[in-house]
Amino acid sequence: MTRLPDFPWDSLAGVKARAQQHPGGLVDLSIGTPVDPVPDSIRAALASVSDLPGYPATHGTPELRTTAVEALGRRYGVTGVEPDAVLPTIGSKEAVAWLPRLLGLGPGDTVVIPELAYPTYEVGALLAGAEMLRADGLTQLGPRRPALFWLNSPSNPTGRVLGVEHLRKVVEWARERGTIVVSDECYLSLGWEAEPVSVLHPSVHGGQTDGLLAVHSLSKSANLAGYRAGFVTGDPKLVKRLLDMRKHAGMIVPRPVQQAMVTALTDDEALALQRERYRRRRLVLRKALQDSGFEISHSEAGLYLWASRGEPSLSTVDWLADRGILVAPGTFYGPSGGSHVRVGLTATDERIDAAAERLSAS
Repeated sequence: MTRLPDFPWDSLAGVKARAQQHPGGLVDLSIGTPVDPVPDSIRAALASVSDLPGYPATHGTPELRTTAVEALGRRYGVTGVEPDAVLPTIGSKEAVAWLPRLLGLGPGDTVVIPELAYPTYEVGALLAGAEMLRADGLTQLGPRRPALFWLNSPSNPTGRVLGVEHLRKVVEWARERGTIVVSDECYLSLGWEAEPVSVLHPSVHGGQTDGLLAVHSLSKSANLAGYRAGFVTGDPKLVKRLLDMRKHAGMIVPRPVQQAMVTALTDDEALALQRERYRRRRLVLRKALQDSGFEISHSEAGLYLWASRGEPSLSTVDWLADRGILVAPGTFYGPSGGSHVRVGLTATDERIDAAAERLSAS
């Protein structure tokens, strides 16, 4: 197996230590870790089945799978997905990292990822022993027939939203080549200046989910990062392949977490409340960054602002660290991110206001 790259955020230890020396304390906007409370209804659901002694089902409870299908339809207009084609995962990162391998990819296969991408897409290709190729356009791929094509809309890190026409073209192109399309839709509920669309929306897939998978997470929408709650859905044949492999590997979501997921997928009011929190933080940070000379690129959706001062990203990281603000350099996400930083919205209102005040004083 090819040696995996070092974990990118470990390289920020020195910069973080410097930022922590700021008299007003650290404002950590480098990692998208939720800071708001888990809703009481979800905590109650978790506890309600905590006394069950048996092994949970790898496929998840029928209630969970049905609730997921209903939530996708109600929240995002997704149709054509059956409950049996829903598979709970131990958060979405685990699914992203192991999906190529669990689908049987290996040496000689190519995995296409966005030019600017969540680092785990690359890790997943490496774990499978496959070749990784960065591309945002189909023309970049020439005659290649990749085994797997990752989509991510809204994008982490850029917040870019792919339109229906773009998604449809990718799906049609992939079907002509026998390529599996996997869409990471963890930020689908966080559209600000554009409305994200699932790859499983009928306007994209034309009534057929074959060759398509979508990965979802409850970490950001329901503050369940600590619960490790996600799911993958789409083509029932592909989901069955994943289920069979996960049964052998022991990749099972704990039963209390499955019950918590049912409540999270039902509670649209809690989803709206969390969305409003992020909307407010985004407005404060965006204005503060722009007023202090930053240019914001894309960022029309998602949980981050993709910002630049027109200099190397590490210089910007240092500039912000001097003000007690920690962000992630764009180089974490690909070579073309060299002049940007990713600024997370996942800090308390008080910390977001503190960052804005420091930026305005610059």
